[in-house]
Amino acid sequence: MELNDKQKKYLRGLAHDLKPVVQVGNAGVTPNLIAELDRNLDHHELVKIKLRVGDRDATGAAVDNITTQSSAELVGRIGNVAILFRRNHQKPVVTLPN
Repeated sequence: MELNDKQKKYLRGLAHDLKPVVQVGNAGVTPNLIAELDRNLDHHELVKIKLRVGDRDATGAAVDNITTQSSAELVGRIGNVAILFRRNHQKPVVTLPN
């Protein structure tokens, strides 16, 4: 699912008050981390993750790896925090604008 700019802006607004539910540490992106992220995305659809993997390039690579493995879309990223969205087609939680 490809989000347009209006939808990403709306989702960033919804994510403003959210706390990070998954933290990526020195171990990097592991299968257990992806499994935990998948459970959270299935339940909430919109999540924040906090990354502590090193410099800006390492953080960007980790976010790309996570979005690829989890089939989530990157809504926004500020510093070490990324906002991810993945639609749950059985039980949608978030109503997106057109």
